[in-house]
Amino acid sequence: MKYIFTFIWTFALTHMVMYVTSAMVEGGEYVFSTASILAVAITILILLVAAIIPNEPVQEHH
Repeated sequence: MKYIFTFIWTFALTHMVMYVTSAMVEGGEYVFSTASILAVAITILILLVAAIIPNEPVQEHH
């Protein structure tokens, strides 16, 4: 379920960022397919980073 919600949020936020940045560029156009491919790539990157980061607390040695 966390993978689905990660994709949904990433998809929505990526499309919003792409829409705003294309509106700010003079003559820029919003391309749905490019934003969707970027959203999938960012989702994979987020899931990889989450898998690499350890969940255990670090033990302090005195």
